[in-house]
Amino acid sequence: MELILPAVEQYAEKASSPESALLQRINRETHEKIAGSQMLSGHLQGTFLSMLSQMIRPKRILEIGTYTGYSAICLAKGLLAGGLLHTIDLNGELTGICRQYFEEAGLQDKIIPHIGNALDILPGLTGPFDLVFIDADKVNYSRYYDLIIEKVPAGGFILADNMLFHGEVLDPGPNYSEQAEALMAFSRKVQLDNRVEQILVTIRDGLLLVRKIV
Repeated sequence: MELILPAVEQYAEKASSPESALLQRINRETHEKIAGSQMLSGHLQGTFLSMLSQMIRPKRILEIGTYTGYSAICLAKGLLAGGLLHTIDLNGELTGICRQYFEEAGLQDKIIPHIGNALDILPGLTGPFDLVFIDADKVNYSRYYDLIIEKVPAGGFILADNMLFHGEVLDPGPNYSEQAEALMAFSRKVQLDNRVEQILVTIRDGLLLVRKIV
């Protein structure tokens, strides 16, 4: 389902701050050379992530789902001096590409990549994390949330991508996927958690913005 008309997204991109030359290159090379290029955050969402991070001014960021490093670079723009961003991805084949982009962005000392299953890695990461971005396998969103919620301090934020899942969550039908079902369950889980407040932002494929209040 096409939730946002391409013309609307193009207009929004033109009305937003331009992509940097490096982000443009990551965008282009990802679409030309890497499978699953629809997973890239892209200009509009990347600008939103960057601006949100610069508003929050986090000391520590956690990202679950690195892909080719676009979103990590955007999120890192808001890091305080001495801050760090930990990013996790299952696909080790993209490690070299990500490291190259991180170095070109001057972020090699601020971004710490982890390769492997996030469910195994997360218990070993020490918080607190002021900002968490979840953009990995959808069926495990609830499990990721359980593993990180205590590592987020009061006033910290969690972002979860693809919450509209191409419109599947709006009108479940015969082709209702396991991923859409998992995302709806995750949304209900967050709604029932009295430690947080949340808003679903209809950018791209839906971003759930969660703020921990206690």
